[in-house]
Amino acid sequence: MSEFEGAGRREEAVAARTRTLVVCPYLTLRAPGERGIARNPEARREEAVGLALAINLDVVDSVLVGLVEIRPAAYLGKGKVAEFAQRIEADQIALVVVDAALSPVQQRNLEKAFKAKVIDRTGLILEIFGRRARTAEGALQVELAHLGYQRSRLVRSWTHLERQRGGFGFLGGPGETQIETDRRLIQERMVRIERDLEQVKKTRALHRASRADVPYPIVALVGYTNAGKSTLFNRLTRAEVLAADMLFATLDPTMRLVKLPHGGAAILSDTVGFISDLPTMLISAFRATLEEVRSADAIVHVRDIAHVDSDAQARDVATILAEIEVVDAADKTVEVRNKIDRLDPEHRAALAAESGEGSPIAVSALTGEGVDRLLAAIEAKLARGRKLIDLSLESADGQGLHWLYEHTEVMTRCDDEDGAIRLTVRVPADAVDRVRRRFGAAAR
Repeated sequence: MSEFEGAGRREEAVAARTRTLVVCPYLTLRAPGERGIARNPEARREEAVGLALAINLDVVDSVLVGLVEIRPAAYLGKGKVAEFAQRIEADQIALVVVDAALSPVQQRNLEKAFKAKVIDRTGLILEIFGRRARTAEGALQVELAHLGYQRSRLVRSWTHLERQRGGFGFLGGPGETQIETDRRLIQERMVRIERDLEQVKKTRALHRASRADVPYPIVALVGYTNAGKSTLFNRLTRAEVLAADMLFATLDPTMRLVKLPHGGAAILSDTVGFISDLPTMLISAFRATLEEVRSADAIVHVRDIAHVDSDAQARDVATILAEIEVVDAADKTVEVRNKIDRLDPEHRAALAAESGEGSPIAVSALTGEGVDRLLAAIEAKLARGRKLIDLSLESADGQGLHWLYEHTEVMTRCDDEDGAIRLTVRVPADAVDRVRRRFGAAAR
């Protein structure tokens, strides 16, 4: 067992002994003029519990708390804070997860009142990402996000932060407080990580440039966490990526070749799942990884159509795609309505009735139903802007025929009695001249 795996198991063992209460506050009244799709509070509670279970916490209970307004001091009202404080003491709760974005002051005040550790939704998601990162790049991205979060939390009245210390040159001048030193050390580490990630970004750009020499388009799988992306990825590519019924089962991106119906191929990229209220620092930190989505030729948006909040989750995915500045996302996206095996017959029939170009594709990644139609839809989306070329080859030109099958999509093939091979191939617009130079008068 590696040192990394050993540390992870020790953390899991500690988490399994940590009695945890999940508190899920939600506003009972929508703000004037607020639009969008309202979330189901019960579904949000289940998601928060799922996040806690994703790092093996011992969830004793989860509670929905309806709020008329958010209180600046502790997010919750005084009555609720007092009520929870009594319960936390009685049930020997060690950790309280508040499914909301708490300010540093709110978090500190709740910890004082509860006499227990408090983490908010952002801190919990960061913890999950920290546990799941398996590559050096993923670990750097998570550390960068965690440092940004930690820097904003350096306002607590810990004893060591109250002391003055003398400087040692590289740590700061005389009289600098420990909190100032901590902030500066965090900032210096963040600068180093950002420099390393910039190198990762350049390396990815080089890889994309090298892939451009082989005309394999990129297809990025995106979707809300636990929508079934990895199961669909495995179904399409026959790979064995971790596919579990848990939030953020996939963190580090995976790429595999997938065959398309007419013999062409594409590189399929499985990406980290999105989630509502994804911390801004995580979006920023994972920008290098999400470059694959930005540069993709097509995007497959996988939705869990059986989830009660499927529409709201789709909106969250669209919001994040906009935040990472994906150009023409709507034009190059194929929408996949996954998990139809969980629907009742009436609902499934209604989905099956939807047809036509650009309509969502109903699939079950688990059973494989609808996957052939999805591959055809991906191929059609990639074909936008591609050109058809007719060719006539001599039967002896095996090398040329092999080249066409490797570098183009062969749409039709007809072997004439005189030995000629007539083909129609599809290629990107920028590759037309390359094919015509290669085959000369044989290409029309």
